[in-house]
Amino acid sequence: MHHFRYVKGQLNCESVPVATLVKKHGTPLYVYSQATLTDHFLKLDRALAPLNPLICFSVKANSSMAVLRTLALLGSGFDIVSEGELRRVLAAGGDSQTCVFAGVGKTEAEIAWALERGIYMFNAESEPELERINRLAARMKKVAPVSVRVNPNIDAHTHAKITTGTYANKFGIAFEAVEGVYARASKLKNLKLRGIQMHIGSQLTQVKPFELAVRKVAPLAQKLKAKYGLEAFSLGGGLGIIYEPALASGQPEWWQSKPAQGILTPETYAATLVPLLQPLGMKIIVEPGRFIAGNAGILVTRVEYVKQTGQKVFVIVDAAMNDLIRPAFYDSYHEIVPLTQRGGALISSDVVGPVCESGDYFCKDRRLPKVVEGDYLAILSAGAYGFVMASNYNSRALPAEVLVKGRLSAAVRYRQPLPRIWELETLPRWLKYSRVPELAR
Repeated sequence: MHHFRYVKGQLNCESVPVATLVKKHGTPLYVYSQATLTDHFLKLDRALAPLNPLICFSVKANSSMAVLRTLALLGSGFDIVSEGELRRVLAAGGDSQTCVFAGVGKTEAEIAWALERGIYMFNAESEPELERINRLAARMKKVAPVSVRVNPNIDAHTHAKITTGTYANKFGIAFEAVEGVYARASKLKNLKLRGIQMHIGSQLTQVKPFELAVRKVAPLAQKLKAKYGLEAFSLGGGLGIIYEPALASGQPEWWQSKPAQGILTPETYAATLVPLLQPLGMKIIVEPGRFIAGNAGILVTRVEYVKQTGQKVFVIVDAAMNDLIRPAFYDSYHEIVPLTQRGGALISSDVVGPVCESGDYFCKDRRLPKVVEGDYLAILSAGAYGFVMASNYNSRALPAEVLVKGRLSAAVRYRQPLPRIWELETLPRWLKYSRVPELAR
């Protein structure tokens, strides 16, 4: 259930009118619902309860300390892909022993730091990585827990830039080669073969790709468990969310507690996979990110200008692709709604940002309510791969973030002061003490 609703014509996050947050914190502004984060985590945890799962939130989806703290208090583990993410988790009160470290390019420093903190396991993506982990563990007089990421060559039929489970992708080791990799890794004295891992892609909205992958990899996991004593099988993440709603009863379906027919839910996910996984007798790990955080956040933006060019209406807002890059990067859909409900005809509009790129848009030719300068819009489903992918492009400050719990709200990240953007930059002596005309010589 999502905790964003219109109340008396005003968009609320839980029991807080979003307009009051805008008045206090300005825009662009990310707003997160703690109740939604909690609800989504617990729904998945309960659905998979027969497996006693370890749910490792994918930190790359949303690394806000407040979000991580919320999930850590619920008992979440964490899926990390860098030393920085592990440091964030620990600072937020997460337990390193429930962290799994993924990614194809782990550096020596990152591996050593994670080994020192006693993470649950590394999800290794190549034999050179296994050799590096073994070498560092020997140097540190430790035994490193590892799993191998198997690439099952299952096409999840999702966006090309978030497909990860086919042989055309950089991730994992080909299914046919995995047994040989484990055989060779078993001879590396400073590795503990703890598990096996897979991840076939993101934003999957049907259970069939998961079923196909599990049916293919589970027998391999059983075989490797018998041979090397593996204890864990990680399914990766990938559970999708609703981005494109259908209007119903005056409220977008995005807000309805009952999901649209055919959409993947924790219940349908569990009903299909639990019977396949229970016989393995292994610790089952899942690594969701978007499913937990995606619909828990919105990006609020102010209308700066409404510009009509020929047949086009451009709604120019103060948020930009540097604040939320998904539409520019993936041509992805985000529902856009006004903070204040109004009647009247819908107008075909492009909602665009101020950045000097033609790709700086949030929607094109979308039928939206008429807006004027000074109005505010909410870009929905922005809780995953939103702020975490933000940048300072065009020397624009990073936006503020707010967390809401019931009637309470708090800034969990303050808007970046502009001078902070260049505070780590410096000038070499020959530029610092030169006069401008000298530069042309």
